[in-house]
Amino acid sequence: MVKEEFIPKWIAWEVTGRCNLNCIHCRAASSMFSHDTDFTTNEAKKLIDDITSFCSPVLVLSGGEPLLRPDLFEIAKYGTEKGLRMCIATNGTLVTDEICGKMKETGIKMVSLSLDGSTPAVHDDFRKQPGAFEATLRAAETFRRNDVPFLVNSSFAKRNQHDIADTYKLAKEIGAKAWYMFMIVPTGRGKEIMDELITKEDYEKILEWHYQMEKQETDLLVRPTCAPHYYRVRLQKMKEEGHRFAPRSLTFSTGGGKGCICAQTICFIDSKGNVQPCSYFPVVAGNVKKQAFKEIWYHSELFESLRAFEKYKGRCGECEYINVCGGCRARADAVLEDYLEEEPFCGYVPLKTRKRLSQSVEAGKQAAEK
Repeated sequence: MVKEEFIPKWIAWEVTGRCNLNCIHCRAASSMFSHDTDFTTNEAKKLIDDITSFCSPVLVLSGGEPLLRPDLFEIAKYGTEKGLRMCIATNGTLVTDEICGKMKETGIKMVSLSLDGSTPAVHDDFRKQPGAFEATLRAAETFRRNDVPFLVNSSFAKRNQHDIADTYKLAKEIGAKAWYMFMIVPTGRGKEIMDELITKEDYEKILEWHYQMEKQETDLLVRPTCAPHYYRVRLQKMKEEGHRFAPRSLTFSTGGGKGCICAQTICFIDSKGNVQPCSYFPVVAGNVKKQAFKEIWYHSELFESLRAFEKYKGRCGECEYINVCGGCRARADAVLEDYLEEEPFCGYVPLKTRKRLSQSVEAGKQAAEK
């Protein structure tokens, strides 16, 4: 039986696999020479018809670099006319006043920019493109000048984790409406930097920093992304401090107060039409060029298994915070090769696990005494 809460609220759609950058963490390993399997304009409109036949989510036109598509704004306008909240995710390098005008004309509600450091040295190293930092700042200025609302996405690994606080401050300074701190999932080109993933110990400290920062933040909307155990950390800190903390929310947020929501309220559609639980989870549930999106969303074996928390393994399966966290399924798949396994970058030991281990130790002592 389909549960009412499992309705698509946010869909990222890779409208092109091509990109003008070669970022170290790219989940699709995109480049200007990436596969040319993009939807035609008619296929794109057909997909929007398919989606709106049963739901009305935020639809993010992503990539690659979506601004490389000459028909991007025709697609955006069609989605707006169908009642969708249309957004664009860009690296910012191709943004101009003319582009901003088209965004406003076609009803784009929000644009996301990538900023992975507070200086050219940090950001350009991450993006593998000299001048990428200045291009992002120029894009932000262009958005401000044209009154186009934008948010900032920042991805972090060991090489730039020292710059998290300053990157957050810069996102505020350049006029972003929101700042999303992404904790890298090693898929696509990200597999090549597996040894650069932030340790679980540092991960915990960063999430605690975010909690303290979020309590004080009054202007910028902030949210850790691909960091589901933040919601466990937040509840723990609230309990320790003995007060209720009401975080700010964002209309275009994907989850509010929940952790991993892949296949629950979000999903990803790649340029070939493959539907995945999220953009960092390269396991295919079905293909929209071959079957209805609604059929995939509600009845694919993959999506149904992700909604069955009782099937989760290891510490996640025993955790008292499973309903607010759930662990990153994409990270479990990438690191442990089993998307139902425990979150590999969480160090929390659940009460049930502690009790079981304690009982096992006690049983061992008793056996040794006999």
